[in-house]
Amino acid sequence: MRTEGVAALVGELAARGLSIATAESLTGGALCSAFVEIPGASAVLRGSVTAYAVDLKASILGVDGELLRTKGPVEERVALDMARGVCRIMRADVALATTGVAGPGPADGHAAGTVWVACTGKLGERARLCRFHGGRSDVRAQAVEAAVDLLTELLCMTPR
Repeated sequence: MRTEGVAALVGELAARGLSIATAESLTGGALCSAFVEIPGASAVLRGSVTAYAVDLKASILGVDGELLRTKGPVEERVALDMARGVCRIMRADVALATTGVAGPGPADGHAAGTVWVACTGKLGERARLCRFHGGRSDVRAQAVEAAVDLLTELLCMTPR
């Protein structure tokens, strides 16, 4: 993970007076950890929910249980609902979410490396489907970078 990119995000969020939270599945807390590594992150970081188990996505983050039963956790709406849920729970201005298949093999009908990242909150709402390659740790690291990139894009598109 490029710490300079996350450091720039922390600085920009602080300059705008915005707080952030994360909801994670396949990244298992690595996204939140990327923020925690940055000195001064406490000025913007509210917290994180790691909902690795599918049922926790519904019971804690408010993802539609029927959607999870019929489509599974690797869906655009699941990522968006995870981000919305953690934004609400943590009372954050912005939230990032990750859900997908880290590997080594397929899961829930999706190939390893299939990942959704999402961002919701005061900067707008966007989700992105990613297809990564490499081993399990590579996919997880790329998912963190994709979430950071998504937030960076939304910040660039939104005037101060």
